[in-house]
Amino acid sequence: MRLRRCSAWASGKETTCDTLYVNFLDGREGVCSKSHILCLERGQCSLKRIKILAIVGSLRQGSYNRQLAMLAKEIVGDRADFEILEHADVPLLNQDYEWPPPEPVKRVREAVKSADGLWFFTPEYNHYFPGVLKNLIDWLSLPVGKEPPVIVKKPCAISGTTIGMHATACAQDHLVTLLSYLDADVMNKPRLTIPYILEQVDSEGRVTLSKSRKYLERQADAFLEFVEKRIECASGGK
Repeated sequence: MRLRRCSAWASGKETTCDTLYVNFLDGREGVCSKSHILCLERGQCSLKRIKILAIVGSLRQGSYNRQLAMLAKEIVGDRADFEILEHADVPLLNQDYEWPPPEPVKRVREAVKSADGLWFFTPEYNHYFPGVLKNLIDWLSLPVGKEPPVIVKKPCAISGTTIGMHATACAQDHLVTLLSYLDADVMNKPRLTIPYILEQVDSEGRVTLSKSRKYLERQADAFLEFVEKRIECASGGK
């Protein structure tokens, strides 16, 4: 494969663009993030794209927050790998079978461990985030052997929507408290909470974000930059 920067950079023109393109032998072209440019300059570029793992606080397949996550994936596009974590099979935490952990727990732990950033999409139930999400985080908070919990130091973003007026502000505040206690790296600004989501769905109940898409786009941009900076710091960048 071959590497090239954008045409403006290559021609010496004044530009703020620092996109690095990757040309593969089969003719495909991908895009490296800013952090990969730093790696390349050190002769260390592995061409590994950022991996974002979305965690939805509702188990319903057609939930508005799952649809919000899918729209985030669309907005992120080819700037990062984006996957939604499936966790409906994770059992309630019970010390009777905490060790060895059940297979679904092993699977979600590995998914979180391999992700560069976690993006939570949560509804709000009774001024709190759902119990299924709390149960999942409880499992992720446990150390694995001599290793620290997989959620420690993970960059996290938080979004959410509901049909009501107050959206998910209370749930998000509680979630920030929990994640901070567990030593996750929470991006507090911008967070996104969307009220009255039924005003932004089509006739078949699909979320369109006709009014709020720009805010999700801004959050996606901010979170990718947030994660990239953490990768740069971890690799010795400044």
